[in-house]
Amino acid sequence: MSHAKPKPRLNTPALRKRAAGFGRLVQHSVVTPRTGQTYKPRLVTNGELGLTFIGHSSFFVQMGGQNVIVDPNFARWLFVLKRLRQPGMQIKDLPPIDLVLVTHAHFDHLHRPSLRAIAHHTRSRNGAAPTIVVPRHVFDLVEDLGFSEIIELDWWNSLRHSGLTITHVPSRHWGARVIKDAHRGYGGYVLRDRKHSLYHAGDTAYFSGFREIGERLRPELALLPIGAYSPDTYRNVHTNPADATRAFLDLNARWMVPMHYGSFRLSHEPIDEPLQLLEQEARAAGIEDRVVVLEEGITRLF
Repeated sequence: MSHAKPKPRLNTPALRKRAAGFGRLVQHSVVTPRTGQTYKPRLVTNGELGLTFIGHSSFFVQMGGQNVIVDPNFARWLFVLKRLRQPGMQIKDLPPIDLVLVTHAHFDHLHRPSLRAIAHHTRSRNGAAPTIVVPRHVFDLVEDLGFSEIIELDWWNSLRHSGLTITHVPSRHWGARVIKDAHRGYGGYVLRDRKHSLYHAGDTAYFSGFREIGERLRPELALLPIGAYSPDTYRNVHTNPADATRAFLDLNARWMVPMHYGSFRLSHEPIDEPLQLLEQEARAAGIEDRVVVLEEGITRLF
C-alpha cells in the first residue's frame, strides 16, 4: 500500500482567482501609455541634503558629501509589467555613486541590471565602483555585479561611510527573492550626517517599530510607501496612505515623502488613488504642509 503524500492541487479556485487578477494587472499595464519626463539631477553644495525621486522606491540622495542611490530600478518592464512612469533620470546623467543601498531582494527593489549599470557607470567615471549595502543573506544576489565592496547589515547595525552613518532598521515585510528562499533579510535604512537624517522604509506594513525607529534615530525626513494595498490582504506587508500617515506621526519626523506608487501596477487600486487618499489623510491629521510629493527627476533641497 502506498503512503506517498498527495501532490498539492495547482488548480484551486484561490489560485485561479489570483492568476486572473494578475492577468488584469498585466493587461492594464500593456495598454496604459507610459508618462513622465527625464531630467538631469541638480547637484548640491554647502552641505545641503538633496533628494531626487527616480520612481517607485528609487531615490538619488546627496548627503554628507556622498552620492547615494537607494533601491535603484530603471527598468522599462518588470517581467511582464510595463513601467507606467518614466524614470526621473538616466544612469548616464548621475554623478559617480559612492554608496548603493538595497532594502530587500524583491525584484522591484533589487533590480540586477540597474545595479550592474550603476557599478559600471561609476567605475568608468571614477576608476572604482561603489560600495553596496544589503540585508543579511543577500550577498549572493549582488556579488557578480561589479561593486567594490559588499556589506551585509542586520537590524540596528550601523556602517560609517565617509561623512555618513547608515543604520539598517526593521520593517514588517519579507525578503524572499523566490518562493523557497525566505531566509533573506529585509528592512529600511536611516542615513545621518552632521546636519541631516533621512529614513527610507523599504517595503513595510504598519507596525509598532515606526515609533521605536523615531525614538532611537529621530529621522528628519521619512520616505514612506503608500501603494500596493488592494486587496486588503496586501496590507499584511504594505502600507496604504492611512497607514503611512500613522507611521509618519509615530516617527515624529519633520517631512514625509511618499513612494512605492505610480510606476508599476502591482495591485488593484486605481493608479491615481494613493496620492489622492494621502492628501485626504494628511489634511485630516493636520500635516498637509509636511507632506512633500516629489515629481520624478526634480531635485528637492532640504
